[in-house]
Amino acid sequence: MDGEVRRKRHPTEKAYYIAKELLMTERTYKKDLEVIDLWFRDELNKEEYMPEEVLTLLFNHVDPLYEHHTLLLKELEHRMAAWEGRTTAFTKGDVHRIGDLLLKMTSKLELYNRYIEKHRLILEKLEQSFKRNKTFEQIYRDFETRKVCYLPLNTFLLRPLQRILHYQLIVERLLKHYEPNHIDYNDCTQSRMQMEHVITNITHNIHATENFVKLVELQRDLVGIDNVVSPNRQFLREGCLQKLSRKGFQQRMFFLFSDVLLYTNRTSGPLLQFKVHGQLPLRGVMVEESEPKMGNQFCFTIYGGNRALLVAANSQEEKDKWLEDLVQAVQAARELSDDASRINYFSLKSCSSSEEVLDKTGATEDSHASTSGKERTQQQRSNTTVHVCWHRNTSISSRDQLLALENQLSGYLLRKFKNSNGWQKLWVVFTNFCLFFYKTFQDDFPLASLPLLGYSVTSPNERDHIHKEFVFKLQFKNHVYFFRAESEYTFNRWMEVISSATQHSGRLRLFSRKESETVSPRF
Repeated sequence: MDGEVRRKRHPTEKAYYIAKELLMTERTYKKDLEVIDLWFRDELNKEEYMPEEVLTLLFNHVDPLYEHHTLLLKELEHRMAAWEGRTTAFTKGDVHRIGDLLLKMTSKLELYNRYIEKHRLILEKLEQSFKRNKTFEQIYRDFETRKVCYLPLNTFLLRPLQRILHYQLIVERLLKHYEPNHIDYNDCTQSRMQMEHVITNITHNIHATENFVKLVELQRDLVGIDNVVSPNRQFLREGCLQKLSRKGFQQRMFFLFSDVLLYTNRTSGPLLQFKVHGQLPLRGVMVEESEPKMGNQFCFTIYGGNRALLVAANSQEEKDKWLEDLVQAVQAARELSDDASRINYFSLKSCSSSEEVLDKTGATEDSHASTSGKERTQQQRSNTTVHVCWHRNTSISSRDQLLALENQLSGYLLRKFKNSNGWQKLWVVFTNFCLFFYKTFQDDFPLASLPLLGYSVTSPNERDHIHKEFVFKLQFKNHVYFFRAESEYTFNRWMEVISSATQHSGRLRLFSRKESETVSPRF
């Protein structure tokens, strides 16, 4: 009886959980805007000789978005409280709907059109200031070590574009769920029509912008080169391969662009960077499969200029991905006209061919922020894809990154470790191939993070002895976590977005009510 009472505590219809997803992700979106609009601004105000022109441009476009979404979030909080029967204040008419608030949001889409028009200029000018203004560069780098800046700073500037795409997803889910005569149907339809123009605008811009942000991040990560960011250069794939040298096979990080292939090794310094050992312009590259060598089964050879690199992937799947992307990139580079192919190749600074650079740092599976500046830098950067690929011995493509950037989610989950008894309630944010854990959604920075590249995501098996509803299992080698969602819809959404990041998803099975306990999780 007690279980039945608890289950009826909140609405159970699908529209409610779709609306709740909107609220949960809106909370995170407002926090992400605060990273720029409040926290970063506060750091800049402490210093003189800042690049005023670009900062004025930045805040003139972010301020209105932050103010608008602060008000929208309050309305969403009130609406969901009324939907759940927790309040009767500020409610008129049927509260079991969300389309009217989405339609109200679309009345401010001009703010997004203004941001879309200027966001690339803002990013480029920030990068110019980073290179030219040493004081600004230091503030920028120091801010990225702050716990509140849980992602690379440029990533937060992509959030407004990604948020509109999420609104579109929410509206489409509601329209698919509703019957045409539903009270919310017309407002959702109008919202979708209002968003069409800005969605088209974003679609035309977002891929190029995300590529630019990725190149800027790689410029920070790579040692020995100056000109990663180039107008015609496209990032294609990054990841680990074993490269044969005089000392045998050794782990190296490879970066494939539309014009060139770089191979690098981890530095031993505190900044978690990679030193470039060589570059192969793609127009002169050939690739062929090779026989197994020295116990490595998944070998292939990359020929370029007077070099032949024998490399090995960690699986047939990884080998196939590299071969496919390499072959396609080489063919595309050769098909370019001479004028179009005149891309600035990397200027290598003291790029030694020595293989003596050793990896002397480690990465934790569930990394917590540290106290010292150097340690904070290590922990912060260890969540980025380049470093996770290094430690998990895997790779990701530009397609993977685009998919992950479009799959973001927030909400409360119950977490259980493999050998623990109880479940811990946490506010969880999924973004950039990583889960970030908070005690509550009001917290300014995460307690811990879990990069998901290389993990598998499945339902628990009988040996796990998990007899709960809506539980999924994350596993990498002997690292095992269980997470419990509050509903079937929420479970499926978490599975959907996490599967886009883990790359290895097993067959999923929801426990039926007969198999599970009668009491649903309380959130």
